[in-house]
Amino acid sequence: MSGNIDFTQGKPSRAILRFFFPMLATGMLQQFYSFADTAIVGRGLGDNALAAVGNMGSLCFLIIGFSMGLANGFSVLIAQRYGEKNFSELRRTMSAMVRLAAMITGILTILSIAFLYPVLKLMQTDKSIIGDSLTYGYILFGGLSSTIFYNMSAGILRSLGDSKTPLRAIVVSSLLNITMDSFFILVLHTGVWGAAAATVVSQIISGTVCLQKLRSIDFLKKQDGDFKPDGALYGQLMKNGVPMALMNSITAIGCMAVQYYVNGLGVAFTSAYSACSKYINMFMQPACTAGFAMSAYTGQNFGAKRFDRIGEGLKVCLFIALTAYAVLGTVMTFFPEWLASRLLSGREQITYAAEFLPICGAMLFAVDMLFVFRNAVQGMGFPLVPMISGIAEMVLRIGTISLLIGQTGFKATAYAEICAWTGALVLNASAYKIIFAREKEANADDMSYLSCMPERDRSGEHPDGLSVKY
Repeated sequence: MSGNIDFTQGKPSRAILRFFFPMLATGMLQQFYSFADTAIVGRGLGDNALAAVGNMGSLCFLIIGFSMGLANGFSVLIAQRYGEKNFSELRRTMSAMVRLAAMITGILTILSIAFLYPVLKLMQTDKSIIGDSLTYGYILFGGLSSTIFYNMSAGILRSLGDSKTPLRAIVVSSLLNITMDSFFILVLHTGVWGAAAATVVSQIISGTVCLQKLRSIDFLKKQDGDFKPDGALYGQLMKNGVPMALMNSITAIGCMAVQYYVNGLGVAFTSAYSACSKYINMFMQPACTAGFAMSAYTGQNFGAKRFDRIGEGLKVCLFIALTAYAVLGTVMTFFPEWLASRLLSGREQITYAAEFLPICGAMLFAVDMLFVFRNAVQGMGFPLVPMISGIAEMVLRIGTISLLIGQTGFKATAYAEICAWTGALVLNASAYKIIFAREKEANADDMSYLSCMPERDRSGEHPDGLSVKY
C-alpha cells in the first residue's frame, strides 16, 4: 500500500496536507496546460479561434462534467470500502465501476457527437466561429473515452489516498500537450483541431500512467469471484454516481445559458468570457483540491465510523480554501487588466474582462467554501444534496443574468456566478451540519448497543481475514 494515505489514522492536518499538495500540483498543472493551450490558440490563431474554443467550454463541461461526476460518485464507495479495510468488496466495486464506465462512455460519445451542431446553434454561436467550434468539439467528444479513462483511474487512486500518481501522470501529459499544441498550431498551422487532438492524446497517456499504478497494488489484484456481475452493486454505484453526474451537468446547463446571453452580445464578449472562465477555473483550483481531499478523507472516515475526525478534517480544508481566497481573490480584484492582457490581445476584449474579474474576485470565498462543504456531504454518501444545489445554481445563474443583462451588460455574467455560488454554499453547508449531526448520533447509538453485547460478539471478520473491533 506504498504511496496510499490512510485518512483514518494519524493527525488529520498532516494526512490532508500530504494528500493536498501533490493533488494541488496536479490541478495547477492541468490549469497550466489549459492556459498554455488557450494562449497558443489565441496568439497563434487569433481571438476568433479563442472564442470558438472558449465557446465549447460549457458544452464540454456538460458532457465531461457528467463523466467526472460519475467517477467522483463511484470513488466515494471505493474510499468507504478502503476505510472499512474490506478489500474483497473494494475489488468487486472497482470491477463494477469499470463495466459501468465503459457502457456510459459509449452512450455519451454517440449523444455528444449527434447533438453538437444543434446545441451550438441553440447557444447563438456566431457563424464566424461555429466551424471551428464544431471541429474542436467533434475531436474532443470522439476521444471522450480517453478523458473518462483518466478520470476513473485517477478517482480510484485518490480514494485510496494516492495523490502522487495522478501528479506524475499530469506532469507527463502536460509536457506532451504543450509540445504537441505548439507543434501543430505554430509549426504545422493545423488550426483548432491540433489543440483538440493534443488534448485527447495527453489524456490517454495520463490514464495509462494511473492504470499502471493500480495494477501494482497488491490488494487490487484479481481473486476468484471479484469480477462477477452484480446488479445490486451496479445499482449502488449508480445511486451514488448519477446524482453527482447530474449535478455537474445541471450546473453546465446554467453555464450554457450564460454563454447564450454572452454570445448574443457579440464575438468580442465571447472571447472576454472565455478568458475570464480560464482565470476563475485556475484561481478556484486550491479550494477545489481541498474539496477533493475532503471527499476522500470523509469517505474513508465515514466508512470507519470516525466522525470525530471528519469534523477536524473539515476545519483543515476550510482553512486551506480561505487562505487561497485571501491570496487569489486579491489578485483578481486588484489586477484584472493585467490578467486579461495575458490571454487577450484586443483592447475591447481586455476591457470587458477587466470588468468581470474584480467582481468575482471579491466573492471567490463563496465558491471556495462550497467545494469543501459539498465534497464533505458527498463523502458521507449523500449525493442528492449536491444535485439539488446544482439545480439551485442553474436557476440562480439563469435568473440573474436574464434579469440583469439588460441593465448591467457583460457584468451580469459576474453577478450570475456570485448568486449561484452563494445559494449553493448555503444549501450544502446547512445540509452538512444536519447530516453530520444525525449520522454521528446514530453511530453513537450503535456503539452504545454494541457495548452491551458480550465481548465475543463484538468482533467480526472481513472477507480478507481482517479482524475488526467495534
